[in-house]
This record gives sequence, C-alpha cells and structure tokens, in this order.
Amino acid sequence: MEAAGLSVQLVNARDVKNVPGRLKTDKLDAVWLAKLTEKGLLRPSFVPPAPIREFRDYTRLRTDLIRERTRYWQRVEKLLEDSLIKVSAVASTLDTLSVRDMLEALIAGERDPRRLADLARGRMKTKRAALIEALTGRFDAHHGELARMLLDQIDALNVQITTLSTRIEELLAAMPDAQPADTAIAARCEADTAVLSAQARLDEIPGVGSHGAQVILAEIGLDMTRFPTAGHLVSWAKLSPRTIQSGPVQRGGPTGKGNPYLKGALGEAANAAAKTNTFLGERYRRIVKRRGKLKALVAVAPLHPGHHLEPAVQPRRALPRPRLRLPRHPHQHRPKATQPHHPARRDGLPRHPRTRRLTRPTTAPAHKYPAPPGAFVLPAHLGSFSGQAPRVLRGQFS
Repeated sequence: MEAAGLSVQLVNARDVKNVPGRLKTDKLDAVWLAKLTEKGLLRPSFVPPAPIREFRDYTRLRTDLIRERTRYWQRVEKLLEDSLIKVSAVASTLDTLSVRDMLEALIAGERDPRRLADLARGRMKTKRAALIEALTGRFDAHHGELARMLLDQIDALNVQITTLSTRIEELLAAMPDAQPADTAIAARCEADTAVLSAQARLDEIPGVGSHGAQVILAEIGLDMTRFPTAGHLVSWAKLSPRTIQSGPVQRGGPTGKGNPYLKGALGEAANAAAKTNTFLGERYRRIVKRRGKLKALVAVAPLHPGHHLEPAVQPRRALPRPRLRLPRHPHQHRPKATQPHHPARRDGLPRHPRTRRLTRPTTAPAHKYPAPPGAFVLPAHLGSFSGQAPRVLRGQFS
C-alpha cells in the first residue's frame, strides 16, 4: 500500500473496539474504523520509514545472533564444569585468547595442567598457580568431541555477526548527520564543534557505546517529530513510571512490555552509566538506596537525550554534571519543649460521659481469685509475676 502512494496507519486494536453488544462483521468493523478516522479519534502507532525498518532488521538479527553465541559459550562452560575444569573461576570470561588456546589444547589431547597454564597470555600469566589448580580435572575424549562442535558453532556465529556489523556500518554512513553542537557550550566542555553522525552524537551519552547507539537508531529512527517531547518518547518505550490511584491509596504499577530490543540496549547503557561520575551515575546512586537496583536502572535509562537526534536549528545541550552537595551539619540534639503544666483534676469536676479507660489493669484484683479454705497463699513478691494474680498452692500445711 505504501508503494501505491497510500498513507497507512497502524493502530492498536485495544483503542478501536466497537461498542459492546453489537454485531461483529468485517463490514461493520470497516464502517466503525472509517467513522473513527473521520472524527480524528485514532492515534496511529509509531512506524519508522522503510529504510529504518530495513536497518532495524539487520540490528535485530545481530542481537539475536549475539545472544545465541552467549548460549553456546554457556554450554561450553557447562561442559567444562562436568569435566571438573574450573577455568571460569579464574578467567573473567571464556571468550579470550588464553582460554581459547587452552580449549584447543584440551581438544588436541593435552592433559598436563602445567603445560596448559603456560598458554596464558597477558595478565593471566600472574594467575599460574590458580590456573594449574583449575585445569586439573577429568577431561576425556568425549568432552573434547563435544567441545569441538560447540566451538565450531561459535566460530560460524562470529563470522555472521561480523558480516552483519559491516553491513550496518554501510547503512549508517548513508544516514544524515545529527545537529551540530553549540559553539559556546562546546568551548566550555572542550568538545568537537564539527558536525557528527547520529551514531557519534549518541555515543557522547555516558554509558552508550557504538553497538547501543546503532540499536537505538534502528528502533526509534531519526524523525523525532513523531514524539512531541522527550516524555512522549520515554512513555512510548515503556520506561516512564505509572501511578495507580484509588481513593487515598497511591501505588506504582508496571510500566509495560515495550520494545524488548530497545529496552535491552538502554538497560546495558544504564548499567554502564551507573558506574560513571556523571549526572546519570549520581542519579543512579541516589535512587538505588531507596528503590533498588532494577528501578534505578529504569530511571537512569538514557533515552531523554535521544530526542535531540534530528537535525534542527536549536543547539545541542550538554548533559548536566553532578552537583556538589554541601556537607551536612552534625546532628544536634534540640532541647525538648517544656510541656505546659496542667493542674490535677479536681474531684468535683465531672468527667465526659463517653470517656472510658483505654487499657486494662495489669494485675487482677485479689477478690477474683479467692483462696479455698485451708489453702496457703504465697506473698506477692515470691509467687506472682507481672500481670498475674498471686499464686495459690493447694494443699494443707501444718
């Protein structure tokens, strides 16, 4: 339909439901949609143009392949754990040259942990004793055959991911550049005033890398006129807080599913920005104390600056830096305000008819528990506890 020059709108089916109780036919649905469109009651969903949709297909496939590669590395780690090889406890990740050389040697038949530890490179050489202990296991021939299959799958996925990354870079080169930086702000921040690409402009945000910038561009595009404000963009991504209020009760609700690829990229960016000494990092450290890590990551997701991607006349504004907080004064004990002295109630003053005692007496009166004839009653300080009546010992004592 777009090729024929027609304007196509994608509408959420939840917003175009007919009045309950009426017949449900295709003809009546078409009439109902025509009436809603005529009166301007339909709100079209966000659909990027065809070039952005093609670009999005490449980035989504690359994301899926990266996740699949991670699953294969997890299978390799499980296989090593089954053979009592604990190399994952020493190396930060299995996707390193040192670990790959050790795996290739294990598959080739090498079982001496000292020779395997000699294959370490870089900083891993300092962990030779830990590597010798971790590489002492029961790796046999069938483990090597399975590991060979898994590594071949990982190599094939690496080739496909590299091909997709090259194609994505070619498509990015055809995109228009982002808005230039303001000269005055750039002079203060010592930033480059040259016109940057959209990916480079997003890369300036703390926590957003080249891979994350490509995913953000593929999911939201460059036409920011579809979102009137940055708040609309955050709400569309299902990252804005939701308030549910009923009477005096007010609580938060789920933000919604949203775009899983966009939320995944923003979550990784927020996790990286939380470790920086920037405005986003300070905001994360302030919220995580009272709301927890997951809610703090959603609050720090750097999507607000992405609203300024489109080339425009307005200059770009730099992200604010964390404010210097004033030191708190030591806690000082304030003197308690003296309570006004009320004179004792006079016996002659009447009490309010509805007033009553709010607490019960702690000790029961003695007349409630009369001692039987001939019983010996212990004194209160020997046989009673707080809130109990005096204990009575039954029996005759001479």
